[in-house]
Amino acid sequence: MTIATELPAEFPAGDAASTAAATAAASGAPSAAPVTMLNPDFPFSYDHYLAHPAGLGSVPPELYGTEVAVVGAGLSGLVTAYELMKMGLRPVVYEADQIGGRLRTASFPSAPEVTADLGGMRFPVSGKAFYHYVNVLGLQTQEFPNPLAPSTSSTVIELAGKRHYATTPSELPDFYREVAEAWKAAVNDGASFSEMQEAIRARDTGRIKELWNELLPLLDEQTFYGFIAASTSFRKAGFAHREAFGQVGFGTGGWDTDFPNSILEILRVVYTDADDQHRLITGGAQRLPEELWRQAPSGMVHWPEGTSLASLHSGSPRGAVDRICRADNGDLLVRERWGRESAYPAVVTTCQSWLLSTRIHTEESLFPSELWTAIERSHYMQSSKTFVMVDRPFWKDIDPETGREVMSMTLTDRLNRATYLLDNGPDKPAVILLSYTWNDDALKWLALTADERVELMLHSLKQIYPGVDIASHIIGQPITVSWEAEPNFMGAFKANLPGHYRYQQRLFTHFKQDKLPEGQRGIFLAGDDVSFTAGWAEGAVTTGLNAVWGVLNHLGGSSASGNPGPGELLDELGPISLD
Repeated sequence: MTIATELPAEFPAGDAASTAAATAAASGAPSAAPVTMLNPDFPFSYDHYLAHPAGLGSVPPELYGTEVAVVGAGLSGLVTAYELMKMGLRPVVYEADQIGGRLRTASFPSAPEVTADLGGMRFPVSGKAFYHYVNVLGLQTQEFPNPLAPSTSSTVIELAGKRHYATTPSELPDFYREVAEAWKAAVNDGASFSEMQEAIRARDTGRIKELWNELLPLLDEQTFYGFIAASTSFRKAGFAHREAFGQVGFGTGGWDTDFPNSILEILRVVYTDADDQHRLITGGAQRLPEELWRQAPSGMVHWPEGTSLASLHSGSPRGAVDRICRADNGDLLVRERWGRESAYPAVVTTCQSWLLSTRIHTEESLFPSELWTAIERSHYMQSSKTFVMVDRPFWKDIDPETGREVMSMTLTDRLNRATYLLDNGPDKPAVILLSYTWNDDALKWLALTADERVELMLHSLKQIYPGVDIASHIIGQPITVSWEAEPNFMGAFKANLPGHYRYQQRLFTHFKQDKLPEGQRGIFLAGDDVSFTAGWAEGAVTTGLNAVWGVLNHLGGSSASGNPGPGELLDELGPISLD
């Protein structure tokens, strides 16, 4: 997502995944089976669905070439359009800005081959549906240099002015181990962590639902902070341990800005190992949506070999959508910003859901009032990143006095919060992500220019590395983003507050429309903010696949024999009602 709560299990304060694997091994459980992003709200195996040789479904031949509007050319929109095209339909993609959405990669002007991922930059290997498309497109990936990950040669944690250098978790002080143990105990005692991971490994959907449905009414109104503060382990450990847990989290940075959010959001991350084994896409994350746009899949229905989304659009998607409404004949009318209007039997909106009320004049009657409430109550996380290009990976220089690298991947309670070092090879220009921050910490940068941000970040890093002249290595202009200031996004991703489960349930299940009145059918929501795993690219992919099923069903098509789609299993495996 993905831009999102991305946390490496290698960091000792978050090694819950490793603990669960050890527990499974000790109990004789089949530890060889991988943990996947089999979300407990709807444990549908999207990866198996995608891999089935019969495909996802079909429409009657007389519908071949039927146009379906897809609003938004991010990952979710392009997955939707790509799969609809393969079925013989003609997706018409609308995009207000650039292909990729929050999978946005920027290049440094003086060295275009040197890139920075402004949105989603690291993707857990448990996201099997996401990697289905990575593999189909033949994209290369490599391990992301998270704190204390195998590919990270050294990590520095600096809190309250005290600096700790480590190449492995065992080199950190005992205090951090105590924080780690408190978190492990909290999620096992209060959220059945080991049992849930064992069920996910086995794809035991009955057990997953049994555990999750029991926890939902108990935890829906609990904050992340309230959960850890109420746990026996953290009460025994004391406030200092909770404070450190908030400052450096159990992964890639401080989690105190996430403390007001629902604990359910955090559990979905750690249950599914979304906090573990991250990889980046070589050349930048935006390559994935761009290749989906350009690639011509083989064996398509109706369309000749060589057809791609790009060729169906003469190279460019349509423009920004200004209005969506119902025509007198029942079709859906989509109007662009400068007036062009087209009618469609079905529309999929994958844009940030707030845009349906703030930038797109969406006819109110298209959605039930309770769904509008769910859209408007969505809570979005702010996020800021600032990158600089440097002449070489100088941080690997060895300090002759200490024998250590002069600079490391850094977690701190200073303004930067997290600093990442991105190496492109010896003596080649490299990239430093000077600061990656969320919510309140991200808002501190909002009013500052890129240069002002860099100056403050360098000042903070100078306190941690007083003998290192970082500025002397910087080449060209910095690249920065504050996602809350981006008009087509207004935030990095959605993260539910306590009590928001009912809203998410409405949004996620909207793709199955058999209980809706006729006037509210045919328009489908998709995108990572509709997903229960908002902020992760996996959620963008899977909700796009939900929308594909919805369009297929709406137009009179059907799932492939032997490969039931998400709509067929929603009643059995889907999110329960708390009322």
